Amino acid sequence: MENIPPIDNSSGVEAGDWEDEDVSNKNSPSSPIPKLQLLLYMIPVVGFFPSLWTLYRRQGSREQLAVSRLSITLAFTWLLGYLFLVSGTGTSEFFALRLLILNSFFTSGYFLVSVWLIFRLMQGKSKRLPGFSGFAEKVLGKFLS
Repeated sequence: MENIPPIDNSSGVEAGDWEDEDVSNKNSPSSPIPKLQLLLYMIPVVGFFPSLWTLYRRQGSREQLAVSRLSITLAFTWLLGYLFLVSGTGTSEFFALRLLILNSFFTSGYFLVSVWLIFRLMQGKSKRLPGFSGFAEKVLGKFLS
């Protein structure tokens, strides 16, 4: 068995100081935690709850708040459209099948947009949607931030 050379600790950090350094770097921009939080916010339906909690606490970076607003706006838009289309199928026998098909397209669109935004987040590209991001900033910015 071969001897392993000692680790070069040239950073000047003492044995007990590494814990304090780790805690202070938790909110640094290079930390992967905010990116994971942003990905969590964009998960369809499920991401609504952590997004709402972030906006309710009014804590987080500007980017986290913007993605939270977008996630909540997308979820409310989908829920509102879903409820309107489902209620339309219950009241009209003639249009029931057409409305159910339209409802499935609407739901698929919501999930595809969310997955597309997740991929854009992973690539480090813009997290904005034309129309929705501005609407989310105006409406939810007044009430939740």
